[in-house]
Amino acid sequence: MVSGSGIPQVSGIVKGLLKVDWFKILLYKFLGGVLCIGSGLSLGREGPSIQLGAAIGQGISRFLKRFRVEEKYLITCGASAGLSAAFNAPLAGVVFALEELHKNFSPLVLVSTMISSLTADFVSSSFFGLKPLFDFSYLTLIPLDKYPYLIVLGIIMGFIGFAFNTVLLKTQEIYKKTKLRTEIKLLIPFLLSIFVGLFIPDALGGGENVIRSLNNSNYEPFFILTLLVVKFFFTMISYGSGAPGGIFMPLLLIGTLVGNIYGICANKFFHLNSSFIKDFAIIAMAGNFAAIVKAPITGALLVTEMTGSFRHLLALSTVSILAYLTSEILKNKPIYEVLLERLLENGYVKVERDEENKILFEVPVGVGSAIDGKRIKDIEWPSDCLLVSIRRGSSELIPRGETKILAGDYLVVLTNENKFLDLNEELSIMAAQPTKLRDKKW
Repeated sequence: MVSGSGIPQVSGIVKGLLKVDWFKILLYKFLGGVLCIGSGLSLGREGPSIQLGAAIGQGISRFLKRFRVEEKYLITCGASAGLSAAFNAPLAGVVFALEELHKNFSPLVLVSTMISSLTADFVSSSFFGLKPLFDFSYLTLIPLDKYPYLIVLGIIMGFIGFAFNTVLLKTQEIYKKTKLRTEIKLLIPFLLSIFVGLFIPDALGGGENVIRSLNNSNYEPFFILTLLVVKFFFTMISYGSGAPGGIFMPLLLIGTLVGNIYGICANKFFHLNSSFIKDFAIIAMAGNFAAIVKAPITGALLVTEMTGSFRHLLALSTVSILAYLTSEILKNKPIYEVLLERLLENGYVKVERDEENKILFEVPVGVGSAIDGKRIKDIEWPSDCLLVSIRRGSSELIPRGETKILAGDYLVVLTNENKFLDLNEELSIMAAQPTKLRDKKW
């Protein structure tokens, strides 16, 4: 449970799939992360920061003896605070919790994560003197007539994201087929880091220092290309071994390197102004994040906060959306969802759900869904569920037979914990928009 970034584990806990010992996670993840990341493995600290924050949130819930539904909100708050503190990007922390962990914009999650993210950012900056990880305030504004270059960049990042996910998952499969002990698997990237450190030390660690130096000085194109190849495969080997550490920072660096090479090529072959090379390098970070994690809003806002201005939001959104759509066309699944599925399939954790425990969860109603515009009494509801209330804007309605469900409503449902997974999936299909229903049978 302490291997990898920790984000799949947090997602599994929030969804009710996993149960963990929060104190062991807090202790072992911290020590393991410090050892592996400090030793130079190509891993980031942002994923572990999210899992550590989630563990603290769960610990507070257990200490205060809160209900399970409140515990999930506290876990989410801790996760968003961890990302906020890691990047000094509170807005990205909030949107990450909504887009990646909960998959819907619940008002309860929004308000609670906003408080935790802002508090974490305030504490880290005011008490510990931490500054934003990057400062890209020097970027020039890309004019609209240069946006065709961004369109091509977005498509390229979609392919890069597809390659990243495919190779990463394949590397895990190779490690698994070797049937080596965990200690031997971890030894492989540690030994490799010695050779990488001797020949190309910039490929060690997460890569934040390289991102800064790339955008403050000029590197030879051949060196950038070499660094890209080494960083890509060193990240695969490091993460695939199961070492505690994330892929947040490595994937951002890979995006920066690809964007830098793209800008150099555009300058050389199409005579594009060289001042845009740094812009492409930074904007490509958001595109790579969107293609790999499948969270385009988080990617765009994360880099927006790094730039210190919303002037580049249109360019960032353009590349993020195109990278996301390209990744969708290639049928590239979100990396953290696939990693969670593998975690469950491999039997590394025991899933325990108690029939006696009750759980509250929300289901958003989409436009044109099967239940949009219908009265409660006219809907064939699944068994073992109780519709507790309906959130409509700032109001909370008591459900009655004649109450009509409208698009944009949030259905608050109570069920047994052991029925949650099946019921949540069934209700989500009923409340989904027609585009989602085409791929479902119910």
